[in-house]
Amino acid sequence: MFENEFQTRAAICGTGVLLGLVFVLAHLPLIFLVIPIAVLFLGVVADPTETHAVWYGMLNTLGIFDFSALTDAERANYTQKKHYFWFGEVGMAAVLAGAFVVPVGIFLAGQTEITLAFISAAILFLPLFVFLPKLIKRGLHADVDVVIEAFGKNEQVKKVFWSLFVLMAGLVLARVMDPVLVQQIIGLLSTV
Repeated sequence: MFENEFQTRAAICGTGVLLGLVFVLAHLPLIFLVIPIAVLFLGVVADPTETHAVWYGMLNTLGIFDFSALTDAERANYTQKKHYFWFGEVGMAAVLAGAFVVPVGIFLAGQTEITLAFISAAILFLPLFVFLPKLIKRGLHADVDVVIEAFGKNEQVKKVFWSLFVLMAGLVLARVMDPVLVQQIIGLLSTV
């Protein structure tokens, strides 16, 4: 896949153009056009091997990346591009989790106030962000150990997950609990 550099760049640029058309036809705010412009820019500027590493990271999240299909030269090359691989993994995990969370957030916005709906959707997003790709990989029996051996573990996902989870749990507690009690708890935690 993606053997021809011109085809790779054309596919990425075409994706950016199509995404931009979807945003315009959906009458979304113009600020969202930053996303397709960034995709178009990446299609022009990015090195194809970096694009491949991102693609393989996306496929690995879906559990359909076969590391054994790569040649030794490709393995050595992509092992040096770990950050691009991780970017593909994180991006695909966010898309998968968002596919479930966005409709829930829209539903909750009609039922409660918007901030509580956003916080609840964010709390649902975080576990899905981490565990949904793992469930998919396990269900498809992907050889995760070989990929981890080549690319290493993505420790940034753990750090982001736990910091956002604690922050969101704190926001929920601040919305639900008595403000005086929340101030006392924060005072206790800040002295420790």
